[in-house]
Amino acid sequence: MSGAVTGTEKAWRIVLYVVAIGGFFFLVAPILAIVPLSFNDGQFLTYPLRGVSLRWYEDFFFSGTWMSSIRNSLIIGVFAATIATFLGTLAATGLWLADFPGKRFISAFLLAPMIVPMVIYAVGLYFYFAPFDLTATFTGLILAHAVLGTPFVVITVTATLSGFDRTLIRAGLSLGASPVRVARSVVFPLIAPGVIFGGLFAFSVSLEEVITVLFIGGPNQRTLPREMFSGIRENISPTIAAAATIMIVLAVLLLLTAEFLRRRSSRLQARG
Repeated sequence: MSGAVTGTEKAWRIVLYVVAIGGFFFLVAPILAIVPLSFNDGQFLTYPLRGVSLRWYEDFFFSGTWMSSIRNSLIIGVFAATIATFLGTLAATGLWLADFPGKRFISAFLLAPMIVPMVIYAVGLYFYFAPFDLTATFTGLILAHAVLGTPFVVITVTATLSGFDRTLIRAGLSLGASPVRVARSVVFPLIAPGVIFGGLFAFSVSLEEVITVLFIGGPNQRTLPREMFSGIRENISPTIAAAATIMIVLAVLLLLTAEFLRRRSSRLQARG
């Protein structure tokens, strides 16, 4: 039978599964190692565990320094993701609708923050922001993180628009709707999952970024990653493991939300 699976194909599938599972465990091994340490009753990040305790989570949640860093991370992340989502959606939609000379150059320019090494970006941003007194300010960090998150929004929205039927726009315009109403009532509801997906990516990028914060952030803008970085350099405590575990939980929640939106977008496209 032509549809039968041969022994060679079965062997290759098994090899593929083994490699995929091995790669998965290799990537998550640091996570699997750090989470148990956050429940360690000892004073040091060592195995075997001396006992199980929530003392380091208590130290984390009742510490003004750690709580301040979380608040700063959320403030910067939310505003940066909002700006990145707005600008990235506009850029992706404009590039999708229009066809003009230099389109590929502009697309590459929008994706440059993903390619340029973070240290180079941070140093350049410091010298650019310094004359405008944007260093050591929340405004400067929000703008910096917004630039880092915009390429992710452009990519996700562009991917969503690739399956969009342009005849829906022409139909809306032919029925007398204005371009703004067509965009609000026709285009945006269909690409909303991709927009939100990109916004979540932009928020995740801001939440974990530390190099830019080290260069242009001040004492009042200490984010959670920067606080963890400083703690590793100055005083290694299991509280850092608790903070890392909380960031892992946040990342997992963002991934689950993104997967939900992806499936919802797939169902909407299938119905369309």
